Parts: sequence; structure tokens; C-alpha cells
Amino acid sequence: MDMASSLVIAIVAILHVYFLILEMFLWTKPLGLKAFRQTLESAEATKVLAANQGLYNGFLAAGLLWGLTLGEHGFDIKVFFLSCVVVAGVYGAATASRAILFIQALPAAIGLALLLFV
Repeated sequence: MDMASSLVIAIVAILHVYFLILEMFLWTKPLGLKAFRQTLESAEATKVLAANQGLYNGFLAAGLLWGLTLGEHGFDIKVFFLSCVVVAGVYGAATASRAILFIQALPAAIGLALLLFV
């Protein structure tokens, strides 16, 4: 297994654990409010939706970590979950914030490219 792709996949997984924490536990706290540029009122009104979104980010992280633990046998799993992250990032960039393209989709696309082509 290529060390570079594993490192990038691990970083993407860690990012998604961070997104889980922000969305599930810190959504209405100062760090969450700042990260998502929200008012407390807006965050309170959407905290259940954010927690659900955070849970999905946790599933993406779990899938990537699962693929990493399987080494070369986890190739298909890593491709699948990285692809899911890229699609989610592109959709998020198109519908919510262009920054998501660089924060979420780009690292996953780099990991996918390294996994497939290096």
C-alpha cells in the first residue's frame, strides 16, 4: 500500500471526525458558530439537522479508517468512501459554500488520485 495515499486518506478521515465533532457537539458553541458563520439563533434552529449531518461525516470517517485497517485488501472500500467524500464536497460547494470544495472535496480527490494512479 502506498504511504502517500494512506497518509492523505488518514487526513481526510481525521477531517471528517473533526466535522462530526463540530456538527454534533459544537454547533451552538463559539467554535461551531465561527466555523459555520452562524448566529446562535440560527444554530439553535438547525442543531438537529447539523447533528444528523455530523453523524454522516462520522460514517465517512469510519469507512475510510476501515479501509485503511484492511491495507491493500481495503482498496475498493477506500475508493468508495473517498468517492463519497468527493461527491459530498462538490454538492456542498454547489449548494452551501465554495470553501467546501477545497476543505472537503480536494483532499479526498487527491487521496483518490494517489490511490488509483500512484
